[in-house]
Amino acid sequence: MKFRVLILCSYLFIYQFGYSQEIPVNRVIEPANLSNYLKEDIKENLSVDGNISQVELAKFLREKYSERYFYDWKKFDKRFEAYNLIYTGSEKKHMENAMDHLSKFSDSTNWVLPFNYLNGKPVNAYAIRHLERQHKMVDIAFYYYYMKQDQTYLTYFKRQLQSLNTALEVGLYEKIEDGNGVYEAFRSGYRVLNWLQIHNMFLSQENYSDEDQLISIATLLQHGANLYAENSEFTPGNHQTRGMSALAMISIILRDFKGTDEWYQQSMKLLEEHLSKEINDDGFQFERSVHYHISDIENYYYVYQLAKISGIKVNVFWEEKLKSLFTTLTKIGYPDRSAPVLQDDTHNPWAEKNDISGALTLGYLLFEDPVMGYFASKEVEAKMYWYLSNQQLMLLKDIKMKQPDFKSLSFPTTGYFVQRDGWDPNDQMLIISAGVDAEKPDHQHGDILGIQAMANGKAILPNYQVRYSLADLGLFKNSMVKNVALIDDELQGKQYKSNQGGSGFGKFIELPKPKVISWNTSQHQDLFIGSHDGFKNVGVNYTRQVIHLKNDFWIVKDNFKSQGKHTYKQVWQGHYTFENGPNLMRATFDDATGLDIFQLRNIQAVKTSGARGKEWSVVSNEEVGNFSFITVLYPYSYFENRINELDKNPQLKGWKQHDSVWKVDGEDFVSLSKNDETYFFGVKKLRYENINLELSQSADVYIKLTKEALTVQLIGDTEIQITISGLKKCKSVLMVPGSTMTCRF
Repeated sequence: MKFRVLILCSYLFIYQFGYSQEIPVNRVIEPANLSNYLKEDIKENLSVDGNISQVELAKFLREKYSERYFYDWKKFDKRFEAYNLIYTGSEKKHMENAMDHLSKFSDSTNWVLPFNYLNGKPVNAYAIRHLERQHKMVDIAFYYYYMKQDQTYLTYFKRQLQSLNTALEVGLYEKIEDGNGVYEAFRSGYRVLNWLQIHNMFLSQENYSDEDQLISIATLLQHGANLYAENSEFTPGNHQTRGMSALAMISIILRDFKGTDEWYQQSMKLLEEHLSKEINDDGFQFERSVHYHISDIENYYYVYQLAKISGIKVNVFWEEKLKSLFTTLTKIGYPDRSAPVLQDDTHNPWAEKNDISGALTLGYLLFEDPVMGYFASKEVEAKMYWYLSNQQLMLLKDIKMKQPDFKSLSFPTTGYFVQRDGWDPNDQMLIISAGVDAEKPDHQHGDILGIQAMANGKAILPNYQVRYSLADLGLFKNSMVKNVALIDDELQGKQYKSNQGGSGFGKFIELPKPKVISWNTSQHQDLFIGSHDGFKNVGVNYTRQVIHLKNDFWIVKDNFKSQGKHTYKQVWQGHYTFENGPNLMRATFDDATGLDIFQLRNIQAVKTSGARGKEWSVVSNEEVGNFSFITVLYPYSYFENRINELDKNPQLKGWKQHDSVWKVDGEDFVSLSKNDETYFFGVKKLRYENINLELSQSADVYIKLTKEALTVQLIGDTEIQITISGLKKCKSVLMVPGSTMTCRF
């Protein structure tokens, strides 16, 4: 009996001792006790007479930090000097951001609402979320050096970090369930990233004492324990990705502590799950936004880079997926090496393009791919400079470049379709948005089947970046500021809802479901046909055709089918004038290039509106029953190459209206012909000499007639039966949208 009691007591002692040595989630370890949490082999190496002094522990951790962080803290001064020479405007930016943070929050700030700024005004949800991220604390660390190592700013960091630890101890901090959680994965992960950098910046400073350093390490370990405990299961979205990236970083840099091996395994397992589930098989991040795509690149990059520095092997799947994220950016690139604005891009509100050079410079440094180098710049984004090795910085001096050779392409899973002429600076490109993520469409805009286009180096049909804190976010996320078709007063995004924490972010509860009917590319033409169900609530079926006549222009056909009376609309972004009525709209840019929007079927009205310095024009027709806009998007360079507004039947780069050799039955059709090619819209019977084509219903077809063959492509949205007479080798065939048949003579 005594033996059993002894075993039980021993078990309880071992269990309690083991449990007590786990890094706690809800408190920060005192510096004097931190050595108790080291792995046993590290303890043995460091202990003297069974003890590890704080001096020895701090020294040991400094050395490991110098080996494992992105760069050696001992060389900070040299790197800082080079940084200021390369990024000449950074000092001003760092100082402005630092002063902004210092003027708003005390060093011992509150971490739970409500409370006030130092000027007495109330802190809102948006502001506390940014306080929690601590990104401007990095600016304060730089400010410390710009101000000749003024101890005020080092002390400010130490006290603000300690204020969070105190808030944790007494429970006075924003909780996750309230929407603005301090320890929510994204904000906690962001804070870890920033504090790791700040810790490295201060390690050489005399007034960043051994005890200060150990407090920072203990705080980071508590964050790691919390991230590990709160993220045992996969949760979709970039918030957990940011948190697991931070947990992996902690577990690599501070891997001398107990439990960090488990942290590494769990964080890498979840990150791999995110890579598998959230990087689509076409290479696009699932939220369909350039902003969040690049953010994910950074999350994975930090871990991949630290693993490489420490010689930790990463799964090949990781490397392939990470590379695909960079490759995707090259594929959506505009001819001027920027990228379109897609969904919630928030870096620069109202901007009409995305700068992807920084991300692809990073990609080049990782993979040394010359196609990535084509988009790269001689310097990475300023913040990423601090996450590169010296060897990578040397690569920037001689970037190898190769112009991409891909042209029109698609991301079928994500739902983006690119129509491209080439890569010369003045070449044309258009991108169609035809997807909505089924799991998390929070960042999706009301742009289903919307388009953006560039020509002659200008964003001729733009979309705009947004900012969550702006009051008109709901307007800029919805259809009135997109290049889409609408009906009556219906917008695509419905039931707009702001988030729980009140930070300004909002999403649509209801969005149309898109369907891709056909995607077809060839040397001379690209064809996209799609539909969405956004107007079924008012009894209207809708489809859009986008036809790219390469090196010439685009034809956009919007089809509405209904039995009722409706006002059908197209919305076009840009500053337009109306040339001799609503059928021709013109935007002209500073270099005499421009965009003409020309209606091949007469419309009734056009109205212009705008906000934030942006304008859009809404063309409309009120009809009973079915209606289709047939619209030419006509980029031009120089005055002489515009559509001649004085010509009642203008030529369009050699294409002529109603000038085909084919005879057509009917009056409400539209045709464009050039040499041996014709685009027909709304035809049922066609005749040329002894050749007859009869379609089972009115449809849109492309026909090319040469001495050798007759080629017919169905460019409409519905399958049809085509019966051909007068040719022995072609009789009758069922054609689906996008399909082609050729009859040789």
